Amino acid sequence: MPYLKTLTNRLRHRLNRTFTRGAVLLAAAMVAVLAVPSAAFAEETFYKSCEYDNVACQTGVEVGLPQGQCMGANTAYASTQICVDYYGDYVYVRDGRSDGYAAIGYVGSDEGILTRFCRNNHGYGTWARCNFDWVEATGHAASAGYLEQYYVMELQPLWSWSGK
Repeated sequence: MPYLKTLTNRLRHRLNRTFTRGAVLLAAAMVAVLAVPSAAFAEETFYKSCEYDNVACQTGVEVGLPQGQCMGANTAYASTQICVDYYGDYVYVRDGRSDGYAAIGYVGSDEGILTRFCRNNHGYGTWARCNFDWVEATGHAASAGYLEQYYVMELQPLWSWSGK
């Protein structure tokens, strides 16, 4: 009988140690996951104004061809092109210069989210699409340009429209 007590104590000790190690490993994994900011969070703050509640910032997904009304900025604004699909609430942005800066499309609104930035960081000659949701029955304005750094964005106003 003393042999069974010793065996039972050894098994209990090993199980306790295994569970303790598992709990420590699980806690470490949770800390690692929660402590590192997600990629989506990093993408949403590429410009200083993106931190505000009335500003929406997106990095566009690369697409082939745009839809909607299009216009381009001049060379001082990196020859960036922007297209707006009014009813789908899509903004398309084309990077028109190989300069290392991200192309930016801007849509301003009189109601709801006032400012929307669509970033194309896919490189020269590419189109990117952002999917925004805006109030159609209000005034809007579109601009295009480039993001030089977190605090510097150069935009050329292009056109405005109203859904009223």
